[in-house]
Amino acid sequence: MAHADLAPPASRAARRGATERLSPLVPLYLFCVVVPVFFELGPLYVSTLRLLLCLLVLPLGARLVLGHFGQLRATDILFFLAFLWSVLALSVTDPGRTIEQAGSTGAEFLGGYLLARACIRSRAQFIAFCRQLCGAVLLLLPFALYEAVTGLPPLVYAIEALPGLQSVPDLDLPSRLGMNRVQNTFAHPIHYGLFCALAFSLTFVALKGEIPGIARWLACAGIALGCGLTLSSGAILALVLQIGLIAWAVGLRRVRWRWWLLVALCVAAYVTVDVLSTRRPLQVFMSYATLNAQTAFWRVVIFEHAWANVLAQPVFGAGFQDWARPDWVVSDSIDNFWLTTALRYGLPGALLLALGYGHGLLWIMLRDFRGQRDLHQARLAWILSFAGLTFTLCTVHIWGHIYSLVFFTFAAGLWLLDEEDAPARPARRHRRTTTYARTFDSPRHKRP
Repeated sequence: MAHADLAPPASRAARRGATERLSPLVPLYLFCVVVPVFFELGPLYVSTLRLLLCLLVLPLGARLVLGHFGQLRATDILFFLAFLWSVLALSVTDPGRTIEQAGSTGAEFLGGYLLARACIRSRAQFIAFCRQLCGAVLLLLPFALYEAVTGLPPLVYAIEALPGLQSVPDLDLPSRLGMNRVQNTFAHPIHYGLFCALAFSLTFVALKGEIPGIARWLACAGIALGCGLTLSSGAILALVLQIGLIAWAVGLRRVRWRWWLLVALCVAAYVTVDVLSTRRPLQVFMSYATLNAQTAFWRVVIFEHAWANVLAQPVFGAGFQDWARPDWVVSDSIDNFWLTTALRYGLPGALLLALGYGHGLLWIMLRDFRGQRDLHQARLAWILSFAGLTFTLCTVHIWGHIYSLVFFTFAAGLWLLDEEDAPARPARRHRRTTTYARTFDSPRHKRP
């Protein structure tokens, strides 16, 4: 008998209750994400989010290593190594910014990740987080509509009006399709769009049965509206991919190998485009993943030259220094999260991060929760969110608050690895039809 089984019933109930309640740190974290407040703390320029995570990252990291948040996973180790490599790489290529970036990136990346590993350890806590994320998106929607009409982010200006406080800059980007692009309280419209897209499957799938059906549909419509108001192709792509995957899951729900079929179709499509098109599959993908052909052209050009820079400095990268490109490529922006990581910290840094990300995603995808509807639903919602996001990160770059939230939400699903798989179905036993078997199986000939 396990030691935990010897505990008094009251203490076991208390522990169960602790895993059902969501820590108040989670709504505090979400508030800091969606209300970006910056201020000067001595010589430092910090945000409320960064300050919160700086206070938590060391104690949470120590408790994770000690096993207080479940088994230490390969993803945990790989993410720690990715952070340590980024510090080492910057100390070689850009030593003047090592301490600053180690503190900010470490807090936003590892702090957000560790906070979710600590606070979201059960389905009940995961569902509570999904509710709060959905609520945060809907609360920001009226401000998004105001900005779409006026071109002014009201919450940003309200924070700026308070003495000693600052917020994200109003980018005042050119209109697109004759409409104002909405950034709301985020550093860029695409970040606000990803914030909305991240909540879509977590609302539509995970909260099914948790909130009334009509409320869930209306909430998802509001989430989609917020995403569309950004007019950002990357964010809209993440949303469209999730909707497509949900439709695929519903339409082929009786086919157990439906996801392998989808993988096979994607591979076949890639090979077909590679054989029949005069352009490379990457160029074709970019042309359909953007709202206009000019954006697609520039993304392909930037990708090719940035990748050449990565190959020129494959170990430690180039840090935050300007990267080599032709004079006619004016912008230094690289709309690819994975590529930007490789350019800044070298291939080892990007590979460690990608391996940790892929390991967590793959192992949760392989879990078998048949017959456990609640677990299956939570797992599907989380996978759909990150399936859409993974492709989108190949077309956008993230930093700051949305960077932290992405890895917070990633860690929010790792509790699924601690759940037990569905029990194996017993193999069918075929009765022998010989005269001997029929004789001793008949009611008149029971064995003693």
